[in-house]
Amino acid sequence: MKTLPLFITAILAVTLVGCGTTTASRTTTGAAAGAAAGAAIGSASANAGRGALIGAGVGALGAFAYDQHQKELQQQRDREAWEAQRNQQMYRQQSTNY
Repeated sequence: MKTLPLFITAILAVTLVGCGTTTASRTTTGAAAGAAAGAAIGSASANAGRGALIGAGVGALGAFAYDQHQKELQQQRDREAWEAQRNQQMYRQQSTNY
């Protein structure tokens, strides 16, 4: 009976980590979701406060790692777009030279 609320809390925590567009908003959301999940899990062991603190820390770290990963992916997409544009310009220049 207690596993359903824990499962729902965990799903919501994972879903909410992707919310936000800045590092601060993602980290804050992750900390809040982690605290909620930690409190829910901690209440099952009769220590919701400690669970909330641990969950907030883990949630913040996880959200920060997710944010950094998203930034790396965006930088890679930007580099690939820049290279494609540069290659297209070079192709056009070569085409006009012939």
